[in-house]
Amino acid sequence: MSPLSQLLASAVALMMAMGIGRFALTPQLPQLIAEGQFDLTVAGLVAAANYLGYFIGAVDAMFARSPGQVRLRLHGGLWLCVVLTLASWPADGFWPHLLLRFGTGLASAWVLVMITSLSQQVANAHNRQRLGALVFAGPGLGIAVTGLLALVAHVLGLGSAALWLIYGMAALAMLVAMRRWLPCALQAAPSPTPARHGPTRSVGIGRLGWVYALYGIGYILPATFLSQMANQQFRGQWLADLFWPAFGVAAALGVLLVSLRRGGHTSAWLTATLWLQGIGVLACLMGGGIGLALGVVLCGGPFLACMQLVMQRSRELAPHATQRNAGLLTACFALGQLSGPLLAALSSHYSGGLQPALMLAAGGLGVAGGLVLMAGRTRQAGGCQARVTP
Repeated sequence: MSPLSQLLASAVALMMAMGIGRFALTPQLPQLIAEGQFDLTVAGLVAAANYLGYFIGAVDAMFARSPGQVRLRLHGGLWLCVVLTLASWPADGFWPHLLLRFGTGLASAWVLVMITSLSQQVANAHNRQRLGALVFAGPGLGIAVTGLLALVAHVLGLGSAALWLIYGMAALAMLVAMRRWLPCALQAAPSPTPARHGPTRSVGIGRLGWVYALYGIGYILPATFLSQMANQQFRGQWLADLFWPAFGVAAALGVLLVSLRRGGHTSAWLTATLWLQGIGVLACLMGGGIGLALGVVLCGGPFLACMQLVMQRSRELAPHATQRNAGLLTACFALGQLSGPLLAALSSHYSGGLQPALMLAAGGLGVAGGLVLMAGRTRQAGGCQARVTP
């Protein structure tokens, strides 16, 4: 198989597993709440179940070593996303949706970790690193597709059950179209080899895990509740359904922009994406169409680019442990995401809105950017000291 077809299939896999398996709940929330299946507080708990499954799937994926284990989780995760999305069609109420979203979170983490590792191996082996980076645009395109399907369903007056069925059929079509070209693990994942400055690299990965966890808390609130905030602002008009697909398009364009960058350290770009998202979360607090539009651009644009930069930084720190570190970082990310909806549930319960949770999310993104900046300065200082030491 050509590397181009494998990387394209990898992007479609993330488009389906993340855009539909992970994030289909976001454009569904306004309709599910309007149908009385649950309120905003319960919606946060359902979203948290999705992120708990995501955490468990990421931890499990760290220990997949043989080609058979990798293939089982990749293909099993893709099929599970399809089956559970279709099973959401007759679901009604809190517990069915909670269990189904838990399962899709688990499956999407399997797919993300395996595709991240396998696609980057293909890209590096064929010197196609930029094409490999563009694989991360897949979730953004998937978000755009789910958002546009939700818009069409709203215009046609379809309920949440019909839209779950549409999402499930779209996921099945994507899986059938790309499964033959998915990259394969030709050998067991190599064990990390001792490298110079090993303790420093371990500290760097640990710090990166904290950064990714804070990022998970920060971005997940607008990513989960953007459609609901837009629905409240526009009082259920179809214009509210434009914000979620716009978020996905902005995310895909952000990946393209970062992939085409020339010069500049990964850490500097990562700091910029984190702080831009923090400003975007604060923009959502402004309310109104302008505030939400700024939130879409400033949160959506850096969303997947930040994920791409974190994974790139982890490969720079430990190039021989890509799958292990992808799983470890995804687990940290999932813990952060799990905290976000729980904060939203508490915020909604005690204050009647998301404002306190959004302020904490923006603060977390600011701290994350500061941690990356401090790490970059520490490395530069260490490099200067090494050069002047006789």
